[in-house]
Order: sequence, then structure tokens, then C-alpha cells
Amino acid sequence: MAPYWLPLASGFILWRLWLFYVRAQHLSAIQWTTLEIRLAREMTKTPLAMELVLNAFYQRGTISTFIQRYWYGNLRPWFSLELVSIEGNIHFIVRTPVFFKPIIEAQIYAQYPDSAVSEVKDYTERVPYGAPDSPWLLWGAEFKLTKADPYPIKTYVDYGLDKEGVREEYKIDPITSMMEYLASIGKDQEIWIQILVRQAENRFPKPGSWFGNRGWKEEAADLVNKLMKEVSEKGKKRQAGNGEFKLSQQTKGEEQVISAIERSAAKYGFDCGIRGLYLAKEGAFNPVNIVGLVGSWRQYNSENLNGFTLSHSTGTDYPWEDFRDIRASRMKAHLFDAYRRRSYFYPPYQRRPFILNTEELATIYHFPGAVAETPTLPRLESKRAEPPANLPL
Repeated sequence: MAPYWLPLASGFILWRLWLFYVRAQHLSAIQWTTLEIRLAREMTKTPLAMELVLNAFYQRGTISTFIQRYWYGNLRPWFSLELVSIEGNIHFIVRTPVFFKPIIEAQIYAQYPDSAVSEVKDYTERVPYGAPDSPWLLWGAEFKLTKADPYPIKTYVDYGLDKEGVREEYKIDPITSMMEYLASIGKDQEIWIQILVRQAENRFPKPGSWFGNRGWKEEAADLVNKLMKEVSEKGKKRQAGNGEFKLSQQTKGEEQVISAIERSAAKYGFDCGIRGLYLAKEGAFNPVNIVGLVGSWRQYNSENLNGFTLSHSTGTDYPWEDFRDIRASRMKAHLFDAYRRRSYFYPPYQRRPFILNTEELATIYHFPGAVAETPTLPRLESKRAEPPANLPL
């Protein structure tokens, strides 16, 4: 039997090694840049504007042909949307390949013309966590969805922020809870939040196929059909006396769930991963900020739909599970390195992503208006202005 299966096994191993090599070459060749967005003093745009900005991140890359994917090792591009608090001072950060920088800048200025986008040094390089005699302590976690991907989280539409003309004092923006938490930390403390995104790929098993995959929109359509079937079967009630069946109407809650899934599937979807780190120097570490980091996502949760929960964190449940904090130290080092590399979809820190569409992403990452009165959220004092067209050259 060896003459038959050995060449096949050897060929498969060589193929996997080749893919690992060319993809590693591709990843190492990507040049990255860090952009910071400073907000205008007066901003009245709804999160719908951020949805339009996010269209610039919906990039397939050069993976259309067999040669591009398996000879050159090209991969689907990804980006990182980041919320950073350094001693209570909040920063909106976008980490992007240099190639896409002009597109992203153009989209931000198109929707937020009075904002300012500037290239800055990567803030993660400031913290020498893990270095000998480093004073920094760390707690971190990754998040996941509480239900299947097609179920949407509670979005800005549910909060009524999709309506134009609403006065700022009447707006309820869910991101303000996050802003207040980020602003509440003190000296020698930092909060880093990272939302990694790439265009959603077909990674769900296709029914009736051994190797075929399909996209999340097909998953959503099947879920809607399943829910409607369950409602139909549950609604059949036997009438007393005559043995007939009566089909009752679906409840308002069931109708809202089905409608929300259908609305969600009508928009662009992104593979996503979320990380959060709390860093503080010795003597400044406050465990209550861990509770705040986890709780700052609850405003997006819904009992009937979806929400965020911990995937795993850098701690253990019981002391005897981790002798002398060996496991915790290793997990913290890996999570810090994964955050710094922005590695999630590909090695060295490959994770299973979940799906968020543009509406959901714009809810958890958008530029708040004046309703967010956080004093440590930096805003520009004056508007950007173009030079007069008749200036002499």
C-alpha cells in the first residue's frame, strides 16, 4: 500500500509547506501605516456616514486567479479599527496597509470634511510589556458573539440614530458609554480596543457537499426560513370540539427578529475579531477597569438578537489551574504580541472570526457628535479650509 499513499501524502505535505511559505512571504511584504482621526468640534453626522466610510474597507484584494492565490500567496487584505485611551485621553486609530491609505483618507474626508487625518507612530511601540524589569501589568481578552453570525447586534438604527435632524440633547448614542469608560482611567493606565475587519469570505459548510463552502448571506436566508417554519408549526393550535387546526399569527418579537436578520443580510458583511487590553504600571493597576472593559460592550446586546461576550481572557477561574501564573503569563505575552501584530485572520495568531455588517460596525466604531461631551475626546478647534482658488502661483 505504501507505493500508493506515500506519494499522495508527500505531495499534500509539500503543497501545505509551499502555501505556508508563499503566504508568509506575502504577509511579511505588507507595509503598514497608522492613521489617527481627530474630530471636528461640531459634528452632526449620523453613524450612516461611517457606514459609507467602511465601504472603503470592503476589499477583496488580488486573489481572483489560481496563480494569485497559490503561486504568489496573495491573501484577502485586512484592517484594524482601534479605540485607544492613554491616561484618559481618547484616540480614534486606523491601522491599514499603505496601499489603501489614499482610499481610506478620501472616504473619511468625504463624509467628515472637517476632521483631520494624520499619520502617527504606532502607539503599541511605546509600551515595553514583557521586557526585563518592565513595570507594566496587563489584562486582556478577546470577544465573540453570543449567537449565530446572522443574528445582528443592537445597532444605531435601534437607538433611533438613523434619523436626521434630531437635536443632540435628545440623541442616545450607544458609543458614549464606551467613551465615558475610556475617559475614566487615570495616570499610568491605558485601554486598547482593536476591531479587526476583512471582507467576509465563504467559510460556512455548504449542505450536501463535502468540501463546498458558502457565504453568511446564505446562512442568514436558511435561518430566516427555519425561524418562519418554527413560527408556523408553533402557531398551529387544535380547536376544541371539531379537531380542526388554526394558524395563529407570529408575535411581534418573532417578526422583529426575522426582520432584523433580513435587514442585516442586505448589507456588506465583514469577518471580524475584537480584542481589548487593559495596561497599567505597578501601583496603578485597578481591577475595576477590567469590569468596565467587559461591561462597555453590553449596550450592543439584545436578548432576542445578538451580543458580545468573552471568548477567552488572560486569567484562570481557579488558582490551582495555573501554578505560579505560568499559563497566565504566557497568555498575556501572546495576546499582547497578537494585538501589536494585528494578527487574527492569518498566522501566527489565527482565530475563528465572526460576521458583522457595515451597520453593526458603524455602531461600535463611529465618530460621536456633540452628544458625547467627554472632555478628553480631542476635537479640532477650527474647521479645515481649502486655499482660495485664485492664489498666484
